[in-house]
Amino acid sequence: MKPVLVNTMNATILIISGLYGYFWVSTPGGEHSPTALIPAAFGIVLAALGFFWAKSPKVISHIVVVLTLALFIMCAIRLAKVDSWGPKAAIFLVCTFSNLFALVIFIKSFIGARRNRVA
Repeated sequence: MKPVLVNTMNATILIISGLYGYFWVSTPGGEHSPTALIPAAFGIVLAALGFFWAKSPKVISHIVVVLTLALFIMCAIRLAKVDSWGPKAAIFLVCTFSNLFALVIFIKSFIGARRNRVA
């Protein structure tokens, strides 16, 4: 899979899960948590960076990897802190696996580019 496509898929998953977490998953007090929009904000930034990928693939790809890694760590930590299984845990699980999959593809792409440069 191409890293640009994986970035777009990851951004879409993050936007959808963030919006779902904000609008359809409420706190015990019935309020909506604004922190649920963090994955959506990251998704919007990643999607915007995808538009500039062709102009400067090396710089943009490294920025995308750093942002994806940061969000992966945040989601994994939050997933570990969730007390019981429910929609909140499912959202963190989806975000964690989406970011992990994207990181694996990005790292494989970097390794492939390095091998092509050496050869």
